[in-house]
Amino acid sequence: MKKTRKVMAGTLQIGGGAPVTIQSMTNTDTADAIATADQILALEEAGCEIVRSSVYNEACAKAIPEIKSRIHIPLVADIHFDWRLAIAAMENGVDKLRFNPGNIGGEENVKRLVDCAKAHHVPMRIGVNGGSAEKELLRKYGGPKPEALVESALKHVRMLEKQSYYDMVISIKSSNVPNTIEAYRLMSRECDYPLHIGVTEAGGGEMALVKAAAAMGALLVDGIGDTMRVSMTGDPVQEVYAAKEILKAMGLRKEGVEIVSCPTCGRTCTDLLSAANRVENELSSLIPKGKYLKVAVMGCIVNGPGEAAEADIGVAFGKSGCALFKGGKLFRTVPLEAAVDELIAEAKAMME
Repeated sequence: MKKTRKVMAGTLQIGGGAPVTIQSMTNTDTADAIATADQILALEEAGCEIVRSSVYNEACAKAIPEIKSRIHIPLVADIHFDWRLAIAAMENGVDKLRFNPGNIGGEENVKRLVDCAKAHHVPMRIGVNGGSAEKELLRKYGGPKPEALVESALKHVRMLEKQSYYDMVISIKSSNVPNTIEAYRLMSRECDYPLHIGVTEAGGGEMALVKAAAAMGALLVDGIGDTMRVSMTGDPVQEVYAAKEILKAMGLRKEGVEIVSCPTCGRTCTDLLSAANRVENELSSLIPKGKYLKVAVMGCIVNGPGEAAEADIGVAFGKSGCALFKGGKLFRTVPLEAAVDELIAEAKAMME
């Protein structure tokens, strides 16, 4: 990964060689501290490492101490336009801000904001997306093009740098995947601030997952990205699961159970989908935190062991018997009806 500037959000390091951090956002009323904290605890359980909540009035800002007392990960206050709320959030103990200084009405207000951030050691994320870029930049570039997003973000960055403030993270998201990728590549060449990557307004379900995987996969291959969010309409816990899977697929996380399973063909002699789902569900509930196990569930004996040679353990189904293998090598055969049970038992033994 590209070496970026080190930024601290509470005790969490962002950039500076730290692993890519998974972020999500609450969808509760932040003024309801109990409901918001409960949702954050669920996100923590799923693997979220930093969380953002909207702070849109004084009641939300006043709820921050209660929320912070119940959670264990850094809290980011998402604030638009009102610098007074940003200061209230920092004074109430928030760990990070998502705020654009160009939207708060003059250099004097920016100075007040920066002075408070310095006093409380609070970093800020500059967040620009296709719908928030300035109209003059949209006219200049003919729409929310990558160059417009980058120029907009740098405009906000320079305002903070003018105040000798450098604890920044930058995001430049679009709902258009190619534009998102190109914008982050341009920004990565322009500065060494940590980058928060994602696709905005991606929708829900499979489409959101496809957009996120396409954009973030391309960026992570390039070494770009210090924090990430898979933005999805609906339960934010699903965002965290998706982010973990993207990082595993990119080889940046080694934790939990990873299933390798073939797409099936005419040689398949069992209900492979049901078998793979059962193996994943049972082992995922048992694997210790921080442990990683790659399990192959292959539909036939012809290519099974060879195609899944990198798996820690696996099974290749056959009509006359099923092959259990470790590290791509056969270690015993079992009857078809016992194959899944035997695979799960062997995998459990490896996790102990």
